[in-house]
Amino acid sequence: MIRVARPEDAAAITEIYNDAVRNTTAIWNEETVTVQNRADWIAAKLKDGWPLLVMEDEQGILAGYATYGPWRAWDGYRHTVEHSVYVEKDRRGQGIGKMLMQALISEARQADIHVMVAGIEAGNEASIKLHEKLGFKDAGRLSEVGTKFGKWLDLAFLQLTFD
Repeated sequence: MIRVARPEDAAAITEIYNDAVRNTTAIWNEETVTVQNRADWIAAKLKDGWPLLVMEDEQGILAGYATYGPWRAWDGYRHTVEHSVYVEKDRRGQGIGKMLMQALISEARQADIHVMVAGIEAGNEASIKLHEKLGFKDAGRLSEVGTKFGKWLDLAFLQLTFD
């Protein structure tokens, strides 16, 4: 089931987020966050009117989440958003990211978004392939703009332009 996040989802979202921080290059932060940090983040997202979707299984356990927000702060970019999607470590590769992305894309269409941007670590082939299957097109690559785990990382940009 995909639904809008609630404050009580903060602990599960924190666990998913922190696993990505500790073990992947999907998030270029090196410091984990607290449950209070994610609770505040959820509250801010919902207050500001940005979608924050979660998928829960039959037992009510969160399997992943997806959201989008402003791509850049200036008025001229108001119809462009950048999104994030994260799946619980033991559930990756099961189609959860795709389902969350499809729901998020539907939200963007209804919100009169013109372009959705994905910034993906260029070595994350699974995420890039997922985005391509959903209609995202290559929009460029920035070399060695980030670092994590002692190595330089490239950032691939993909975009989905809505009619």
